[in-house]
Amino acid sequence: MSLADTLYQLTPSPALLLLIIAAIALMESLALIGLLVPGVILITAAASLAGHQEIALSAVIAVAFLGAVAGDGMSFLLGYTQRERVTRLWPLARHPEWLARGARFFRRYGSLSVFFGRFVGPVRPMVPMIAGMLHMSPRAFTWANLASAALWAPAYVLPGYLLGRTWQQLLGLPEGIETWLVALIVLLVVLAVVFSWLRQQVTRTGRLYRLAAVGARRHPVMRRFWLVQSWRGQGEVPLASWLLLILALGSLSGWTLLVIQQQGPLAIDLRVNQLFTALATPGLERLGQVLARVGDRYGVIALVLPWGAWLLWKRHLAAFVHISAGLGGIALLNTLGKALIGRDRPGTPDYLAGSLAYPSAHASTAVVVLGLAAAFIARELPHHQRHWVYWAAILLAVPMALSRLVIGVHWLSDLVGGALLGLVVCALVHLAWQQKARPSLALCPWWWLGSASLILVSARVAWLPPV
Repeated sequence: MSLADTLYQLTPSPALLLLIIAAIALMESLALIGLLVPGVILITAAASLAGHQEIALSAVIAVAFLGAVAGDGMSFLLGYTQRERVTRLWPLARHPEWLARGARFFRRYGSLSVFFGRFVGPVRPMVPMIAGMLHMSPRAFTWANLASAALWAPAYVLPGYLLGRTWQQLLGLPEGIETWLVALIVLLVVLAVVFSWLRQQVTRTGRLYRLAAVGARRHPVMRRFWLVQSWRGQGEVPLASWLLLILALGSLSGWTLLVIQQQGPLAIDLRVNQLFTALATPGLERLGQVLARVGDRYGVIALVLPWGAWLLWKRHLAAFVHISAGLGGIALLNTLGKALIGRDRPGTPDYLAGSLAYPSAHASTAVVVLGLAAAFIARELPHHQRHWVYWAAILLAVPMALSRLVIGVHWLSDLVGGALLGLVVCALVHLAWQQKARPSLALCPWWWLGSASLILVSARVAWLPPV
C-alpha cells in the first residue's frame, strides 16, 4: 500500500473532522499553546476538507465557535487561578516579552482588548490569560468572548470551506484525482510543521534540548561528547544539526533502497504523475520551465555569484569555503547517485537526453542553497525569530521541486530522494561550520546582494537555454 493510499484511508469522517476543527480553534485560542500552533493554516486546511466533504457550513462554524470560546475561557481561567505561577510556565519563562506585549495591549484597550485581541495575531492567545491575571470581571469577559468568537469563527472558516467546495470545479480535475491532491497537500503541510517544531525544540531554548542535556549528563561517554560539542559551539551543542543529519541520512538510505528494489516508478509516483498531468495548463508549464532554468547549473551560479564575491571581498574565507563545499558536494553526489541508481525519467526532453532521474538534482540543489542560506541568516537572529527564515526556505524550495513534476521530467520519489540528500549535505556543512567560533556576517548587505542575484537569475532565464 502506498503512502497516498494510507493518507486517503486516514481522511477523517465528518464527525471526526468537526472534532478536529473544534480542537484547532481551541488550540489557536489557548494561552501558551496558541503561540506555537500555526492555527490559521491548520483551520483553513481542515475547513477546506469539510467543504470538500460537503459538511453543513453551520456545523463547521458552530464547532469553530465552541472551540474558540472554550480556548479563551480556559486561558482566562488559567490566568485567574494561577496568577503567580503563569510567568514561570514554559515558554513564558524563556520569552517574557510575549507576556509584556499582551499586557501592553490589554492596558491600551481595557475590556475591549478581549474582543479585539482575538483578531490580532501576536497577542491573540495571551490577552484572555492576562485578563484573568488582572481579575477582569468574569461576566464582562464572557460577553466579549462570545461576541468575538461569533465573528471570528465565520471569518476564519469561510475561506477554507469555500475553497473546499469549489477547487475541484475551478481546476477541472477528473473524478478521483482530488483525493491525491489533498493527500499531497496534507503531507507537505504536516512535514513542514513537524520540521519547524523539531528545529525549535532542539535549540538551546527548546524542551527536547534540555531533556537531551539531562540524559547526556548521566552517561560518561555522552557527557564527554556533550561537553566537547558544547565547548566548540560556544555553549550550545548543535543538536539540531546532528538530529537533521541522523534523520535525513537514515531516511535517504531507506528511501533509496525502496527505489532500487522497485525497479521502476512507485505506485505513488504513477498516481502523482497522473495528478500533475491533469493539473497541466500552459501557464503552469511555462512557470515550471522558468523554475527549471532558475534551478539548473547556470541559474544556481547566477544566484550565488554576488554572495560569493562579497564573501571573498570581505575575506570571509571560511564561509566561502563551506558554502562552496556544500554546492560542490551536492553536485558530485547527484552525479554519483544518478550513475549508480540508473533510473529513467518519466519524460526526457532533448536538453536532458542521457540524463537520469534519481535523485533530483534540482530538488537537492535547491535544498542546499536555501537551507544553507537560512542557516547562516538564522544565526544572526534571536532564537524566537529564526523559524520564519526556515519557513521562508521551505516555501521557496517546495515550488522549485514540484516544478519538476509539472514539466514531467521526474517522479515524486526522485524529489524525495533529492530533498533528503540535500538535507544531509546541509547538516554536514553546518556541523563543520559549528566546530569553532566564527565571525558574524550581520553586516552583509542582504538587500543589495539579493537584488543582484535576482537580476542575474532573470538574465539567465531570459537569454540562456536550459541545461
